[in-house]
Amino acid sequence: MKQYIVDAFTNKPFSGNPAAVCVMEKWPSEEFMKNLAMENNLSETAFIVKEEQGYHLRWFTPGSEVELCGHATLASSFVILNYVEPEKDIVEFHTLSGKLTVRKKDNLYEMDFPTYEQKEITVTDEMESAFGVRPVKAVLGPDLLCIFDSEEQIRNMKPDQSKLAGLPGRGVDVTAKGEDSDCVSRSFFPKLLVAEDPVCGSAHCQIGDYWSKELGKLRIHAYQASKRGGHLYCEMLENGRIAISGEATLVAVSEIVVGD
Repeated sequence: MKQYIVDAFTNKPFSGNPAAVCVMEKWPSEEFMKNLAMENNLSETAFIVKEEQGYHLRWFTPGSEVELCGHATLASSFVILNYVEPEKDIVEFHTLSGKLTVRKKDNLYEMDFPTYEQKEITVTDEMESAFGVRPVKAVLGPDLLCIFDSEEQIRNMKPDQSKLAGLPGRGVDVTAKGEDSDCVSRSFFPKLLVAEDPVCGSAHCQIGDYWSKELGKLRIHAYQASKRGGHLYCEMLENGRIAISGEATLVAVSEIVVGD
């Protein structure tokens, strides 16, 4: 089995968000995929098998399978459109979140993703204790999204992982208006054994949607202010979905020699 390591949402190696992408002829066991994801110890390992109608794509963290992952989808499309079917500029993936279409546009890979209902909830003392600073607002979708006063608060935040795990939502995203971008954010997933996701595409289904409404803009330039950092370009679509675009770069190609 061939495995690619791709840094997503960046054009510079060793920045952005690394994902492992495994292109296979048939599915191994679920136990094998979980074990390989643990061995890689990246926030996501993607597994792809070609089918009659596009590709079947699954994502695994070191802890479990997930329903949606942005950066590993970007990394998967980068691999397919550059190394598997380089004559194409569009790829369709069948996933737990339905059909996802990715288009190559110059150096960017544009992903067509769903948006989610987000409801404002009460800011709590538990949130303040977890972050070390009190959010000014909190909304809940699949993730808990907490809004803060400044970019500096986002960049300097050192949250308590055990307390984050006690907050509602699949994960916890923090965001504020940006100085050189429309917004800055960071994403934490202690429940999935990912302390901080360096650049989280799926989180921007909520973050991009939130700031689009807040700023009255259809297009949002987002920056994820992790140590590695990465840029995401979000555009709200007429059908209630969101296009999230970013660059990607290849870091390594390897052969997995352990069988199922």
